[in-house]
Amino acid sequence: MSQIQIAADKPIANSFQTPIIIQCGNVWDGCAEGSLGPMEILVQDGKIADMDRKVGRPDGAKVIDLSKRTVTPGFTDCHAHMTFGRMAFAGFFTLSQAQILLKSLKWLRQTLFEGFTTVRDVGTSFLWNFLTIDMRDAINQGIIIGPRMIVAPHAFTSTGGHGDMSNSMSYEVYSSLRLASIVDGPDAIQKAVRANIKGGADWIKCTGTGGFVSPTSDPGVPTFTQEEMNILVATAHDQRIPVAVHAYGDEGVRRALIAGVESIEHGNMASIEAMKMMEKKGTFMVPTQFCFEDALVNLNNKAYWDAQPIWIYRKMAKYAPEIIECAKNLAESNVKIAFGTDAGTFPTPPDTTNTWREFPTMVKNGISPLRALKAATSTAAELLRRPDLGTLTVGKTADIIAMPGDPFLDINVTGKVDFVMKEGMIYRQP
Repeated sequence: MSQIQIAADKPIANSFQTPIIIQCGNVWDGCAEGSLGPMEILVQDGKIADMDRKVGRPDGAKVIDLSKRTVTPGFTDCHAHMTFGRMAFAGFFTLSQAQILLKSLKWLRQTLFEGFTTVRDVGTSFLWNFLTIDMRDAINQGIIIGPRMIVAPHAFTSTGGHGDMSNSMSYEVYSSLRLASIVDGPDAIQKAVRANIKGGADWIKCTGTGGFVSPTSDPGVPTFTQEEMNILVATAHDQRIPVAVHAYGDEGVRRALIAGVESIEHGNMASIEAMKMMEKKGTFMVPTQFCFEDALVNLNNKAYWDAQPIWIYRKMAKYAPEIIECAKNLAESNVKIAFGTDAGTFPTPPDTTNTWREFPTMVKNGISPLRALKAATSTAAELLRRPDLGTLTVGKTADIIAMPGDPFLDINVTGKVDFVMKEGMIYRQP
């Protein structure tokens, strides 16, 4: 059994019992314009207690030699689906909730081991209970291993919108789903938002336009009226809960911005004018560019599309020029970009989540390595309202990762993380 698999069962070290000194060959703190060179970090009680060229040596301290690594804050994926994993959509209609949870355990561990110490799970729209809330709480209690989870339990959609998979369901399953996720009109929306907050939601998520995967919706078309979007956001904000809106097409993005949402999820067909609205309002965009990478590269590859539903191909062919243009415009904008992948919705090889591949995709699309790295660290922490995360600073939570090489010189080293500490606990070590 590999060391990584052993670490899956139990953290390697517990800083609440033992001070830890990390000897770093190179450090990036989540804010600086580039790497800061060699440093040492002292971790005690789950926090960064000191950070300097040389730190003190408390009695009994454990020394970790990362002198050949670049050390950074733990990464955050602001748009993930932790119950999806490598599971086909059919699994949500054929597996019990217990089976879905058990199948998610490996996905949770693997995400953490790849350096993502925090994820925002933005809606398991096919589930009509609060499974992701239970997962979040089990991780916090140390019952299961995984990244810190910040959760929007369900993704609300309108009838026929993205997430309404009723064409694929029995009447009984559809009836249950409708109680949780499919809402029409202000009264139903208000009730659903309040029920999610009662169930423990950290965020509220809705789908403001159609999507590419659901069979009947159009990604370019808004699915909630302005009145509906306004009441959804106002109801969440009344209880101090932020809102994330899935929106591809420009009109859906604009409606969400007018309503006052905190983040636009995807936004891959937003206009320059909509991006200027985001800049003015300080709204974050989570562009999830990697999930389009394969489709765009293989747009004219018939063999690739033979294995895909025909409606996905038709939508991609229709909107590919807008997606490409939007990525260029986003890179040239001053929009606050937070790192998100849509992890769980795209194919992955065995024993990886491919979550890190968002980094090189962003850079390929013109986003600088610095902006991409901040998107997964300090900017993500700002979006998630977690000032204790996202930077390596004395007093902050000790979420620390390391990788061979310098991500400012080669962004692909983000896929080679081999040291992972979360809240002072070491889960992976070279």
